[in-house]
This record gives sequence, structure tokens and C-alpha cells, in this order.
Amino acid sequence: MKYSRQIVWGLLLGLVVMGAWIIPLDKAATEHVDAGLKRALVSFASARALNAVISVAQGTEIAATPAGIGVQLSVGQILDPVNDVVEQFSQLMLAASIAFGIEKILISIGAYWMVSLVITAIAVMCAYYIFRQRPLPALLTKVLAMLIMVRFAVPLAIIGSDKMFHEFMADDYMSSQKSIETVSGQLPSMNDSAPQVAQEKSIWDKIKGWSTQNLDIRPQLTGLKEAAEQAIENAIRLMVIFLLQTLVLPLLLIWILWGMVKGMTVAPPMWPQLARPDA
Repeated sequence: MKYSRQIVWGLLLGLVVMGAWIIPLDKAATEHVDAGLKRALVSFASARALNAVISVAQGTEIAATPAGIGVQLSVGQILDPVNDVVEQFSQLMLAASIAFGIEKILISIGAYWMVSLVITAIAVMCAYYIFRQRPLPALLTKVLAMLIMVRFAVPLAIIGSDKMFHEFMADDYMSSQKSIETVSGQLPSMNDSAPQVAQEKSIWDKIKGWSTQNLDIRPQLTGLKEAAEQAIENAIRLMVIFLLQTLVLPLLLIWILWGMVKGMTVAPPMWPQLARPDA
């Protein structure tokens, strides 16, 4: 039992070194980042397409009384709230795409061979102090903790957040994304089917059109309103999903990993205890 703790810590240090050089965390994390970036770009393209459709539809006016004589209702009055949300949605999708790109760069930095080499050197020094039963310098353990975070924090956080995405959010993402694309296709057809305001026509021409024009615009207005509400709901749902995957979950996982690493290295003095002769 005299050397049991030293052996345990030696094995842990060996796993850290092995992970720094051998375990394919970087490849798996990069694949997850690429998949997330693709999803963000698809959602960004859908948001821009929906924004373009809304911009065109907002210039349309619907006749609220026969032949356009009386009150006229602008489609923009219904679609203005959607346009605001879609603008914010597209900006967030662009930010999510940038975040995935930054994560990919951070993976490359952590996987740089010099980082693994320094981790190996620090781990060997720590093993020397442990098996010589001597207290480790505080600076050495702090450097080791920081290097472990640089090497493993981002890949592990990305893999963990992607796992949670597929476990809890993938179905919501697929349904919301499909709904956004459906709404983009519905709005033009709703516009075309609605009775439009007659432009530069005489009163006689308007009267002649009464018999052929569809006077009931309530179905079109109801359809526009439902499409607007559906677009807002799904855009907000997608924003929540991407905020969780690119910001909240990675930061939470990194914070948990830092707490574990700090507790094992630099927070209460476990390393010096290993070096006591009576340990």
C-alpha cells in the first residue's frame, strides 16, 4: 500500500500522455464541428431565403373591400414581426457558423505536436517527483492543468455537446428547419392567391371586376397569420438549439472539466500528500 497512490497517479499521467498523442479525439471533434457548421449554414441560407420572401411580400397590399374600393391592408403589417425575428435568426446563424469555425481552429491548436510534447515533458517531471516521494512545485501542477485544458477541453466539449444535440435536440432541429423551409415556399403562393389592390384603374374597370374577383380575403389573412406565427416559433426554437450547442453546453462542459482537473492538480494539495514518506 505504500506505493499505491504513486502507482495510481503514474497511471493517470500515462493516460494523459497517451491521450495527447494517440487517442483520436481531434478527428471525431472535427467531424462533429463540420456537421454542426453545415447545419448552421443551411439554417442561415433558409433564414436569408425567408427574409427575401418576406421583403417581397411586405410590398403587397390586399384589398379589404370589393375591387379595392375602401380599406387596404398591407401584408407588411402581418409580416413585420416575422421579419424582425428572421433578421435576428439569420444573424445568430452567422454567429453560430463563425463559432464552429473558431472551434475548428482551437482543435488544431490543441492538436499541435508541440503541445503534446510539452505535456509529455511535464508529466515525466511530475512522475519523477511522485515516485521520489517529493512535493511537486505548485507552478508545475498549474502548468500541467493548463496544458491538459488546452489539449483536451475543446475536443471533449465539442464531442459532449454534439452527443447531447443528437440525443435531445436533433428531432426538434429537423422539424423546425423543415418548417422554416415550408413557410418560405408558402408565402409566395399565399400572396398570389390574395386579391391584390388594383393599380391605376378607372372606377368602371373596378366595378366590372366585382363579379370575377374573390371578395373573401379572410382565408388568405388567416393563412398569412398562421405562417407568420409558425415561422417565429420555429426560428426561436432553432436559435435556442444553436445557442445551446455552440455556447452554453461547450462552456458548461469546459467548466466541469476545469473543475475536475483543478481538483486533481492545483486545488487542495493532493500532490504533496503523495510525496510524504508515510503515504
